[in-house]
Amino acid sequence: MERALELAKILIEALPYIQNFHHKTIVIKLGGRLFEDQKLLSDCAQDIVLLKAVGIDPVVVHGGGPQLDRMLERLGIQAKKVDGLRVTDDATMEVVEMVLGGQLNREMVMKINLAGGKAVGLSGKDAMMMIAEPVEDGKLGAVGEITRVECGLIQELSKSGVIPVISPIGVDEQGKIYNVNADMAAGAIASALHAEKLILLTDVEGVKDKDGKLLSSLSAGVVNKLIKQGAISGGMIPKVKCCLESLRAGVNKAHIIDGRVSHSIILEIFTDKGLGTEIYL
Repeated sequence: MERALELAKILIEALPYIQNFHHKTIVIKLGGRLFEDQKLLSDCAQDIVLLKAVGIDPVVVHGGGPQLDRMLERLGIQAKKVDGLRVTDDATMEVVEMVLGGQLNREMVMKINLAGGKAVGLSGKDAMMMIAEPVEDGKLGAVGEITRVECGLIQELSKSGVIPVISPIGVDEQGKIYNVNADMAAGAIASALHAEKLILLTDVEGVKDKDGKLLSSLSAGVVNKLIKQGAISGGMIPKVKCCLESLRAGVNKAHIIDGRVSHSIILEIFTDKGLGTEIYL
């Protein structure tokens, strides 16, 4: 009976969050490290299916940096990054499509389907969903930044009970494809959908200050200060920037949370405590 009562308390704690987020969109970005642990990936898929079951519309965007690095190494292609963004020549772009648009996308789709959901894999090329252009300096090769997201396909899938799983590959008006940073892709999609929440799952606790202390919340002004100090560096820079950009575009809340914690999505959305770092303007 004590176990049953504890479970009842948990459900009651979750009730206001379920009511608040009913029929609202939550964009969830999965980092590539999550794919290294099949148990965590399955837990994540269960969380996403639960969201859909209680009337929330999850949209999943995934990265795959570690898997891409390994494949490039196997093929003898040198991997280079600048400020957390991958330099992408033609050979690298082929591997990006193979690993992100193929292997990992299908893996996550299958995990969600096995958990009882209905998922469909997409990339930004499908229905010209993510229109991109090359980043300004041109030093990164076929690396793009998103200029427009066409939401129609995502919205139609969500309305029909399907969970979209999107790989971060963009395309320009002439059909040239681009490697898009997955965090920035998730932020652009969340902005276009006017999502209630953007959640970035990563392999650290959240954003930390220069002394290594976890920051439970973080304002735009402090973000800029921490970047100048070097406390926020590398791959964390596009994460915090995409959170700020999505908030400015109308997303209500943005979070960077620890994807290594089992059922971290549920803990963040349905409990009073939450996880990681909330970014705010």
